Amino acid sequence: MIRGLHHPSITTGNLERLLGFYCDLLGLEQVSGFGWEAGTEMSEFAGQITGIPRSTAKSVLLKAGNAFVEIFEYSVPVSTRADDRALFQQGWSHVCFDSDDVMADHDRLAAEGVVFNAPPLDVGPMRVCYCRDPDGNFVELQQITDVTSGMALATVAG
Repeated sequence: MIRGLHHPSITTGNLERLLGFYCDLLGLEQVSGFGWEAGTEMSEFAGQITGIPRSTAKSVLLKAGNAFVEIFEYSVPVSTRADDRALFQQGWSHVCFDSDDVMADHDRLAAEGVVFNAPPLDVGPMRVCYCRDPDGNFVELQQITDVTSGMALATVAG
């Protein structure tokens, strides 16, 4: 039985740039990292799982409250951006991070140069805003303002 969402994954052409955004600006914590070189046993294993044979990659896992975000950078084959989809187009459209003060997070990120579509707006039991990460992926910040709505998240123990 599915118990919940563990992690979305992002592929980037510049791991350090995205770590700067997700760790330094959003405050996620790096909990692990690994990688492999083409031609190694790990590369063959990863190829079986991902369908990308003979790859070379680096990966990190970031803790985001009660979930995780994984970021990959492939150097073989070279990672390229495939599209610049809008939110209404098919496929994964965005990742949403829960905040305890979305106004403060918005102001802090905007001061660091992050561009938002609009300031945080109240929508039903939540306050939300959207921006893009340095690779152009959509990021939503949300704060549940009505804790009785059934939408509030619990945090990972420990």
